[in-house]
Amino acid sequence: MQREHAERGVERVVVLALEGAYPFELGIPARILGAAEGRYEVLTCSVDGQPVRTSADFTIGVAHGPEILATADTVVITAIEPAHIPDELPDEIGVALALIRPEARVVSICTGAFVLAAAGLLDGRRATTHWQVTDWFRRRFPRVDVDPDVLFVDDGRMLTSAGAASGVDICLHLVRKDHGSELANRVARRCVVPPFRDGGQAQYIEQPVPDQGAAGTAATRAWALERLGEPLTLADLAAHARMSRRTFARRFSDEVGLSPGRWLIQQRIVRARHLLEASDLPVDHIAGEVGFATGASLRQHLHAAIGVSPQAYRRTFQESRRA
Repeated sequence: MQREHAERGVERVVVLALEGAYPFELGIPARILGAAEGRYEVLTCSVDGQPVRTSADFTIGVAHGPEILATADTVVITAIEPAHIPDELPDEIGVALALIRPEARVVSICTGAFVLAAAGLLDGRRATTHWQVTDWFRRRFPRVDVDPDVLFVDDGRMLTSAGAASGVDICLHLVRKDHGSELANRVARRCVVPPFRDGGQAQYIEQPVPDQGAAGTAATRAWALERLGEPLTLADLAAHARMSRRTFARRFSDEVGLSPGRWLIQQRIVRARHLLEASDLPVDHIAGEVGFATGASLRQHLHAAIGVSPQAYRRTFQESRRA
């Protein structure tokens, strides 16, 4: 028998709240996915249906017990205080996780990855967690390919993300993956957060406080976004910012965590994905619109970024709109 939420075309997301949960991360799925114009139903449960003590000085009541996990299309395990990370997976958590359907998507935010790894769900997979605990994670779970230098990892059914705000990134990634960039961008605007940060972007940027009056690169980034179809070079960007190329490249990397060239490619891919979703323009035309020299170049960069061709990507969203 189909569940009511499936019949309505609404994705059911169940957040598992554990002892020592960080309140901020615990609220991210409801805030981001809940802003997606009714596409998701977000529910919260605990392993026993009882209130959960958080990392702050208050306890959170939940409306559901673990049985709700069996109805989830997506399960989110949010961050817990390192002091609450168990040496072995507690029986009650293992029993709760066993209720998750084999086809359900499972997402962790920050140290929630420890729970998934302890349950064996990340064995043989690539994953991430907060950069401060990745050495500990690697020692405890040598069968997991942990990457400490990314914001999130999408490994098919299992998705993991780094600390705090990367939970926002991975939830926006879910919206973009399920429903396209237009909806994800609207959600980001409603929540006043950046609409896109590449999962491969560095987690931690050693960024000194700039000298008073030091020029930044934000204005040049905005200028470049209006000219993605042009063959922008480092010299062009530096000239707009009125800096030497070396100074501009250093300051850009300090502020963004990416080189100017990599950032331009990232933004061109974002724009190309939007055009593939929202238009019927030929691939070669889209390539020119976003600044790739040829359709072949767009195909190469898109495949490197998300593992599919432009035609396959477009077909996915055309089928989604017809459904």
